[in-house]
Amino acid sequence: MVLRSRCQYSRAMKLHELAIDVDGRQVPVAVWTPLDAPGPRPLALVGHGGSGHKTSQLVLDIVGRLVAQHGFVVAAIDGPVHGSRRAVFEHGPKVRDEFRELWARGGSVDAMVADWRATIDALCAMPEVDPSAIGWYGISMGTAYGLPLVAAESRIKAAVLGMWGTDREPRDRLERDAAQIRVPVLFQQKADDAIFSDAGQRDLFSRLASIDREHIIYAGGHTDPGGEQLDDIVDFLVTRLKARPLPASPH
Repeated sequence: MVLRSRCQYSRAMKLHELAIDVDGRQVPVAVWTPLDAPGPRPLALVGHGGSGHKTSQLVLDIVGRLVAQHGFVVAAIDGPVHGSRRAVFEHGPKVRDEFRELWARGGSVDAMVADWRATIDALCAMPEVDPSAIGWYGISMGTAYGLPLVAAESRIKAAVLGMWGTDREPRDRLERDAAQIRVPVLFQQKADDAIFSDAGQRDLFSRLASIDREHIIYAGGHTDPGGEQLDDIVDFLVTRLKARPLPASPH
């Protein structure tokens, strides 16, 4: 159930801010829709990283590419202990450390999957969304929660994952869920990642059951995608979800 919503407009897109009730939890949702792309459009779901939030730079970077240039709808929700789920909105090391403690205790995955599935239900009711063309983009924490979601949710047709590995406990759930994923996957890794080992990330990739899967290693450390890495994310989602090009501007 959508409890409240409001809209903001920019030159190329509209931002919808929603709150969805899921088992007594209020899930904060941000949805961007294009202003000049008629008819239902592909939907990209974005899982932000640890210490981020639903309108963090990682999310805005992909919004600027997919919505403005390719006419996608893009949606993100705040992860547990992140963003508007906190009594006081903040980001940074404190939030990152709280997430790591939460992950280590276990038990947060099922609720996050349920929150995302309820969000997908609400998004698929929007006339701007094509329910047959839904993709996932989530690296780092976006893989920790996104991989189980992709395994559980048949409406997701393609996924960008990575920058997470089996070297962080608990890992049993991710290992089991990876074996259930059969949609096309782009798995990204950074060569100088100081948080996850090369072996742990390769191991997680090897457990994916997808026939159509690609593992790419990029230069740099555990930072938000940019340059070639971001280009590859956009190209993968546009190609796999068969997005129609935006009409040429008359100006």
